[in-house]
Amino acid sequence: MSKISRLFKGGGSAASKGRGVPSPQEALARLRETEEMLGKKQQYLESRIERELAAARQYGTKNKRAALQALKRKKRYEKQLSQIDGTLSTIEFQREALENSHTNTEVLKNMGYAARAMKNVHANMDLNKIDDLMQEITEQQDVAQEISDAISSRATFGDEFDEDELLAELEELEQEELNKGVREIRLPSVPSTSLPSHPDAHCRSFFAVSTRKRADDEDEMKKLAAWAS
Repeated sequence: MSKISRLFKGGGSAASKGRGVPSPQEALARLRETEEMLGKKQQYLESRIERELAAARQYGTKNKRAALQALKRKKRYEKQLSQIDGTLSTIEFQREALENSHTNTEVLKNMGYAARAMKNVHANMDLNKIDDLMQEITEQQDVAQEISDAISSRATFGDEFDEDELLAELEELEQEELNKGVREIRLPSVPSTSLPSHPDAHCRSFFAVSTRKRADDEDEMKKLAAWAS
């Protein structure tokens, strides 16, 4: 039988109290009280050792007998102090072992409690239903993704036109605008009167204006032809 089995065998704290066995908390409290008592005894012995050492120095060679008695008492106190040190080490080790045992007991108790709770939870679960549920969740996620993709895709309403037809229509509109511009150009009218053989200043001015207007019209025709090409 393992140590843990022997630890749990025989029931809980009620059974322990019935047999007169102290609980871990009671044993730890007793050990701490013992440590405190031995600590006070250490302080007392250390003060007595200092006192006997001071007395031995005081007596010295003037009273050898008294000085030797003081040193003997100092030795006895030092021996008791060493024994207390060993006892405290043993008690400290025992207290730590008992604390660890109590901690392990509580840990195992809580782990067993959690294991029973987990078993009770799993008892109400059907693995087949869980698989069906996970499959349904996956299908619904796929449907949601398809809906999201459909909503976020670019709408194509009214885009089913032939681009070549639209370009041809645009060229026709440009040609109409070109023809319209050509028709709106007005050429200068030819004078009906005969010109004098020796034109005066007024005539020369008229010819200069006509020549300049003709040149402007020719420039306008060139610009229009260049735009059309």
